[in-house]
Formats: sequence, C-alpha cells, structure tokens
Amino acid sequence: MTEEITFEVDGAIATITLNRPAKLNAVTPEMADAIVAAVKECNDSDTIRCVILTGAGERAFCAGSDIRELDTYETPWQFRNRPDYCDAFHALLKPTIAAVNGYAFGGGLETAMACDIRLASENAQFAAPEIKLGWIGGGGMAAGLAHSIGMSNAAMMIMTGDPISAEKALQWGLVSEVVGIEELLPRARAIAETIAARAPIAAETAKLNLKAAVSMPHDKAVEYERDLQTICFATADAREGRQAFKEKRPPVFLRR
Repeated sequence: MTEEITFEVDGAIATITLNRPAKLNAVTPEMADAIVAAVKECNDSDTIRCVILTGAGERAFCAGSDIRELDTYETPWQFRNRPDYCDAFHALLKPTIAAVNGYAFGGGLETAMACDIRLASENAQFAAPEIKLGWIGGGGMAAGLAHSIGMSNAAMMIMTGDPISAEKALQWGLVSEVVGIEELLPRARAIAETIAARAPIAAETAKLNLKAAVSMPHDKAVEYERDLQTICFATADAREGRQAFKEKRPPVFLRR
C-alpha cells in the first residue's frame, strides 16, 4: 500500500481514500496497484460488508489517470493490459458507495460509476474530458454513462468533454443525492452502516442481480434473479432472518 492510497476498516465498513490532493487525486500506476490490493482485501474478508470510496481534500474526488505517467508505457498493448483501477472496482464483490467530493473527471468518473451508489458534494463536477486530449475513456465510460443518464446526455458529455455540475448530475440520474461537503462522508457512512446491517450474502447477490438487470435481456434477467433468490434462500442467514422475524428480534447475520 502506498501513502497515496489509504485503506481503513472500521467495523464492517472499509474506506478507500485516494490521497494525492495536490494532484487532484490523479491515479499513478503505483496507486492503481494499491487499489487492486485493497479491493482484493475487501473481497477476501468475511467481515467487511460495505466499501466507501472517496478522495482526500475538497477539490477533487479523482481527476483520472495522471497524464504525465501515460507515456511510461512502452507500447499501446502494454497500456491496454495495465492493471486498471476502474477494473478493480468493477471486480469488487461488496456493495460500494462513491462519496464524490469535487472533480470526478475521466477515470475518476469511471471509478465513481463502478460503485453501486454515488453521492456528490455540492461542489462536485463530472466530466469525460478524454476527447480534448485525443482519445476516449476506456474504463467503462460509454456503457456507464449510457445506462446512467441515457444516450443523448452520455453523448453530450463524451463528445464535448465538458463538465456538468452536481445538480445536473442529480437531475440526469448520475448520482443519488447531493449534500454539503461536510455532510458527504457522514451520509456515506450512514448508508454504509444500513447496508452492513443487512444480510451480507443477500447484499452481494443484489449487486450481481443489478449488474445482470442492465446487461441481460429482460426474460433472462428475471430468470437469473429467481436463481439468485433461491441461492440466498438456502443460506443460514436467510434461515436466521426468518427465525428472527418469528421471534420479533433483530437478526444476527454471519455471511453463511
């Protein structure tokens, strides 16, 4: 782990912070490696039940990849096959909350979209600026925006490269809530605590189900959902949930 990525676990909630505020939390290859390691730790843990992703400082959540580092790849193919921080968050099994403070540009926007729930501070801005430098996003930009805000709005962002405000992001459905900067992490924590109190296998399965819902034909998505429901129903946690309901007490879920 590098000092430019901090990883903290408090109870059932892990927080990954991009900690390079002087550079708008732009991600270097070393930081990407640290993110991959942090995600692996979250996935391997039976106690971590929700993950918050945020950026240090108030200016930026993440300004994407550090442009100065991109020329260190010797070939385009090496660039294509690099360990990618966006891919790492797509591979995260636990429910995730992006607490977007300030700029979420390029890979920062893609990283936020890789999270399940997105909250924004009032000063947040979102952009797909790659076209201004001669390329396009490669970490799920088009797919994420098209599913989140529709084709026309996605085209507006990707083809102009211009930023949108937090309020516009809320209006378009890119984020769930906009709050004051001081409220952002407490609000993310409150949601994470609610999720962490739910049955963890069910929460992780719900994440799989939502991904399927936007990528499968409707009839196949419903069929897959029924299969996932059956898997959840067979768990010890589901039995505990039913028993707790009968006994009128809070359930104790053990991720089994």
